[in-house]
Amino acid sequence: MNAICVIPARYSSTRLPGKPLKEICGVPMICRVLERASRAASVSAVIVATDDERIFQAVENFSGRAMMTRADHKTGTDRLAEVAEHYPDADVIVNVQGDEPLIEPALIDELVAEFTADDTLQMATVATELTDADEMSNPNNVKVVVDLRGNALYFSRSLIPYPRNVGKSPVMKHIGIYAYRRNFLLAYAKMEPTPLEQAESLEQLRALENGFNIRVIKSSCRFIGVDTAEDLQRVNEIYRREEL
Repeated sequence: MNAICVIPARYSSTRLPGKPLKEICGVPMICRVLERASRAASVSAVIVATDDERIFQAVENFSGRAMMTRADHKTGTDRLAEVAEHYPDADVIVNVQGDEPLIEPALIDELVAEFTADDTLQMATVATELTDADEMSNPNNVKVVVDLRGNALYFSRSLIPYPRNVGKSPVMKHIGIYAYRRNFLLAYAKMEPTPLEQAESLEQLRALENGFNIRVIKSSCRFIGVDTAEDLQRVNEIYRREEL
């Protein structure tokens, strides 16, 4: 099983302009993500995919691998597929977001292991349990429900499942880390947007609406995606504590 990890990174961000180059203990965030993803034992390469020369140069200066991609991609999946086309020997493509500087390398290995164990699997992702009521009601936190085999039934910005009988099923927050079998990724990127995908503005629903399974790994890892200056400060504090 040959797996590679791809980290899409765009310079623009509504809430935190230039986000990939914001420093975490003196190192650009995109390089921190690259650094942690590179510790995964299951991937043969980690590539930052960007359309911005500044990000490309920052990764190169960090002795990392970067690839310039087209600037007109509508989604991160399109950018991921462009990279996948350049790696025909890859069996699995793992997509790690460029604003997840606390990504656990072992989680990447868990995702890849799912494809080794199940040769019919086409796509996998991650979820973690929510316990805070405000986080549950926040539409920015995407929720997911799964079947008894661990495959996604649905993703939604609404609260699912509805807690009519409290405690019967946990509320799971979807974490935007994906793994794809390469051939499926290339086909998936060419699929037309689907009704539920457009209604929820959740691209992963396209796979479900077309009848494909998405395996969901449940994780207790801590996830602090950096969307705001406050998030960046929290991550800097965590890194400083780890370096002590």
